[in-house]
Amino acid sequence: MNDTQLDLDLLENYLNNLGKEVLLKMLVLYKQQAAIYLADIGQALHNNDQQQWQEHCHKMKGASGSVGLLEVYKSLVNMEKSTAAQEEKNQQLQKLQQLNKKAIAIFEQWLAYNS
Repeated sequence: MNDTQLDLDLLENYLNNLGKEVLLKMLVLYKQQAAIYLADIGQALHNNDQQQWQEHCHKMKGASGSVGLLEVYKSLVNMEKSTAAQEEKNQQLQKLQQLNKKAIAIFEQWLAYNS
Protein backbone atom coordinates (compact mmCIF):
# COMPACT_ATOMS: atom_id res chain seq x y z
CA MET A 1 0.00 0.00 0.00
CA ASN A 2 1.23 3.46 -0.84
CA ASP A 3 1.32 5.24 2.50
CA THR A 4 1.95 8.65 0.93
CA GLN A 5 -1.54 8.59 -0.59
CA LEU A 6 -3.36 8.57 2.74
CA ASP A 7 -3.21 10.50 5.99
CA LEU A 8 -2.99 7.32 8.05
CA ASP A 9 -2.98 9.11 11.41
CA LEU A 10 -6.26 10.82 10.55
CA LEU A 11 -7.86 7.66 9.16
CA GLU A 12 -6.79 5.49 12.08
CA ASN A 13 -8.19 8.10 14.45
CA TYR A 14 -11.49 8.07 12.54
CA LEU A 15 -11.54 4.27 12.55
CA ASN A 16 -10.89 4.07 16.30
CA ASN A 17 -13.33 6.81 17.26
CA LEU A 18 -16.08 6.56 14.65
CA GLY A 19 -15.89 3.00 13.38
CA LYS A 20 -15.77 1.37 9.98
CA GLU A 21 -19.41 2.09 9.07
CA VAL A 22 -18.93 5.84 9.44
CA LEU A 23 -15.72 5.67 7.41
CA LEU A 24 -17.53 3.79 4.66
CA LYS A 25 -20.28 6.42 4.62
CA MET A 26 -17.65 9.17 4.48
CA LEU A 27 -16.00 7.50 1.50
CA VAL A 28 -19.30 7.05 -0.35
CA LEU A 29 -20.18 10.69 0.23
CA TYR A 30 -16.70 11.80 -0.85
CA LYS A 31 -16.97 9.80 -4.08
CA GLN A 32 -20.32 11.42 -4.87
CA GLN A 33 -19.06 14.92 -4.08
CA ALA A 34 -15.74 14.41 -5.88
CA ALA A 35 -17.60 13.54 -9.09
CA ILE A 36 -19.50 16.83 -8.80
CA TYR A 37 -16.37 18.82 -7.94
CA LEU A 38 -14.42 17.32 -10.85
CA ALA A 39 -17.26 18.19 -13.23
CA ASP A 40 -17.39 21.72 -11.82
CA ILE A 41 -13.62 22.14 -12.17
CA GLY A 42 -13.90 20.91 -15.74
CA GLN A 43 -16.70 23.39 -16.45
CA ALA A 44 -14.65 26.24 -14.98
CA LEU A 45 -11.77 25.20 -17.21
CA HIS A 46 -14.06 25.05 -20.24
CA ASN A 47 -15.39 28.53 -19.43
CA ASN A 48 -11.86 29.79 -18.70
CA ASP A 49 -13.21 31.13 -15.39
CA GLN A 50 -10.37 31.57 -12.92
CA GLN A 51 -12.62 32.42 -9.97
CA GLN A 52 -14.75 29.30 -10.44
CA TRP A 53 -11.60 27.20 -10.96
CA GLN A 54 -10.27 28.38 -7.61
CA GLU A 55 -13.59 27.95 -5.80
CA HIS A 56 -14.19 24.40 -7.01
CA CYS A 57 -10.57 23.35 -6.43
CA HIS A 58 -10.87 24.79 -2.92
CA LYS A 59 -14.06 22.80 -2.20
CA MET A 60 -12.54 19.56 -3.42
CA LYS A 61 -9.34 20.28 -1.51
CA GLY A 62 -11.32 20.52 1.72
CA ALA A 63 -13.27 17.35 0.99
CA SER A 64 -10.19 15.33 0.08
CA GLY A 65 -8.36 16.55 3.18
CA SER A 66 -11.23 15.64 5.45
CA VAL A 67 -11.18 12.01 4.27
CA GLY A 68 -7.41 11.72 4.41
CA LEU A 69 -6.61 11.65 0.68
CA LEU A 70 -3.26 13.34 1.14
CA GLU A 71 -1.91 13.35 -2.43
CA VAL A 72 -5.22 14.57 -3.85
CA TYR A 73 -5.23 17.33 -1.23
CA LYS A 74 -1.65 18.36 -2.08
CA SER A 75 -2.43 18.42 -5.79
CA LEU A 76 -5.43 20.66 -5.17
CA VAL A 77 -3.36 23.03 -3.01
CA ASN A 78 -1.29 23.73 -6.12
CA MET A 79 -4.19 23.71 -8.57
CA GLU A 80 -6.31 26.10 -6.52
CA LYS A 81 -3.90 28.99 -7.00
CA SER A 82 -2.81 28.04 -10.50
CA THR A 83 -3.02 30.76 -13.12
CA ALA A 84 -1.57 28.50 -15.81
CA ALA A 85 -2.78 28.49 -19.38
CA GLN A 86 -5.90 26.48 -20.17
CA GLU A 87 -3.96 23.57 -21.71
CA GLU A 88 -1.79 23.19 -18.62
CA LYS A 89 -4.86 23.34 -16.38
CA ASN A 90 -6.42 20.63 -18.52
CA GLN A 91 -3.35 18.46 -17.84
CA GLN A 92 -3.61 19.25 -14.12
CA LEU A 93 -7.27 18.20 -14.15
CA GLN A 94 -6.53 14.94 -15.95
CA LYS A 95 -3.77 14.16 -13.47
CA LEU A 96 -6.13 14.99 -10.59
CA GLN A 97 -8.80 12.63 -11.95
CA GLN A 98 -6.28 9.77 -12.13
CA LEU A 99 -4.85 10.59 -8.71
CA ASN A 100 -8.33 10.71 -7.20
CA LYS A 101 -9.25 7.27 -8.60
CA LYS A 102 -6.00 5.81 -7.30
CA ALA A 103 -6.42 7.39 -3.87
CA ILE A 104 -9.99 6.09 -3.54
CA ALA A 105 -8.82 2.58 -4.44
CA ILE A 106 -6.02 2.77 -1.86
CA PHE A 107 -8.48 4.05 0.76
CA GLU A 108 -10.78 1.12 0.00
CA GLN A 109 -7.87 -1.34 0.29
CA TRP A 110 -6.79 0.22 3.56
CA LEU A 111 -10.31 0.03 4.94
CA ALA A 112 -10.71 -3.62 3.89
CA TYR A 113 -7.35 -4.47 5.47
CA ASN A 114 -8.24 -2.68 8.71
CA SER A 115 -11.61 -4.31 9.25
